[in-house]
Amino acid sequence: MRNVVRAVRSARSAYQIGGKDGSFKGFVRGKERNLVNLVGISGYREIGAEGCERSSHSLIVSRALFAPAVNDSSRGMIGSAIDEAGGGPFVEYERRITAGELMDGDNCQVGTLKELQRLYDELVESAEACKLDRYSSSEKAGRSRWFWSRLIPQSSYSPVKGLYLYGGVGTGKTMLMDLFYDQLPSNWRKRRIHFHDFMLNVHSRLQKHKGVTDPLEVVAGEISDEAILLCLDEFMVTDVADALILNRLFGHLFSNGVILVATSNRAPDNLYEGGLQRDLFLPFIATLKERCITHEIGSSVDYRKMTSAEQGFYFVGENLSVFLKQKFEHLIGEHTAGRQEVEVVMGRKLQVPLGANGCAYFPFEDLCDKPLGAADYFGLFKKFHTLALEGVPRFGLHNRTAAYRFVTLVDVMYENKARMICTAAGTPMELFERIVTIADAKNMAPRTSSRSRRNDDLDLCVDNELGFAKDRTISRLTEMNSREYLEQHATILRENQFSQNDTKEDVLQA
Repeated sequence: MRNVVRAVRSARSAYQIGGKDGSFKGFVRGKERNLVNLVGISGYREIGAEGCERSSHSLIVSRALFAPAVNDSSRGMIGSAIDEAGGGPFVEYERRITAGELMDGDNCQVGTLKELQRLYDELVESAEACKLDRYSSSEKAGRSRWFWSRLIPQSSYSPVKGLYLYGGVGTGKTMLMDLFYDQLPSNWRKRRIHFHDFMLNVHSRLQKHKGVTDPLEVVAGEISDEAILLCLDEFMVTDVADALILNRLFGHLFSNGVILVATSNRAPDNLYEGGLQRDLFLPFIATLKERCITHEIGSSVDYRKMTSAEQGFYFVGENLSVFLKQKFEHLIGEHTAGRQEVEVVMGRKLQVPLGANGCAYFPFEDLCDKPLGAADYFGLFKKFHTLALEGVPRFGLHNRTAAYRFVTLVDVMYENKARMICTAAGTPMELFERIVTIADAKNMAPRTSSRSRRNDDLDLCVDNELGFAKDRTISRLTEMNSREYLEQHATILRENQFSQNDTKEDVLQA
């Protein structure tokens, strides 16, 4: 693999990366059986993950194996860390392979890393023109920018286009973007955030600027003052309120010079497919394609399913309430669990039935059958690192809304590297087997028995957004049950505890 990387780096001196003659092709399709254990009480359940055959020239791994990059605080001013061979994602990837921090993946990732390297090189070369250096920037903030723009209309589009990465679940999109982001100089105006969290922040700012003629322009001004390079993970539009403001919001952001790097499971043309008033959303797709280079990650390997779930907390079966509570009590140790309150956005509070020692206990209905959303879940995991969730059901037409909330809950947990211990009516795959896309529904073979067909059809949920999102949720639930993920969770927990202890000591000394 290192030979492939060196060859690509050498080729960069002869031609610009990303040209037709620099493309990498060839992908060996096959099957690789990997068993992921889901531990149950009255029976041992296994899930088999279909994957791709890995060749000797392969790349990238499960995000569960992703290790933090070298601290970029030692880079100094812009460009000082860029040696003759070039810095960025390729160099860091080679370092991690050499150090044993990454394992090999598949050839389909090479093109993506190549695109990220191209963007990195362009940003370094155009750093001054893009106004990336936070210390040399002299832009007016928020309302001041809005005031002057009223007097003198102006725009300053970036000379560098962004990058929109999309592909199947577990193909390494987030890990690749993080690898790219971690190599950027520390003095650049940059931000990496989950799309859910980003939109919550936007709506919160809009509330603050209520009454202004164009609050979206003010909010865009504030965001672009804080970050010119904006990295959004899991770009997915399901909410009509988000859909209706995205074009104007990003129109202002791009006009202010913002460069977008985003990951998604959906191609730009498929965003918000079938959503309410989608015709009003279509101009955003055109804007996105104009300001970003679109790149598909063609890998069909789900690396999350290639982890080993030897220490899983996912229990399949019925009547496991007592057992789950015993597990919960074991996790909280000598602490006493009781009702708690969590503050979420705009003064709202979330009631936690049982909480102690960073662990929260919820029946499924209390988290996913009530009118809660991403804001509530982000608030929950700011206070708790572990969730015990009782009674996750199989999803279908009768509980489609709960399925959407469960998908969002898993997204927020994964983003926060939280731990889940749960009881469920089936494996992750079985939970969503009655959720299908329109294309899946058309390809489904009719039942031989009219009675069985009638019963299945009654609860079959045909929903494109949920049908695509379920693959990501299944993948993430599998990884969250893996040894690698749980070890990473434990490491983060220890680091946070050390940090809190140091803070307490500083307060006592003061």
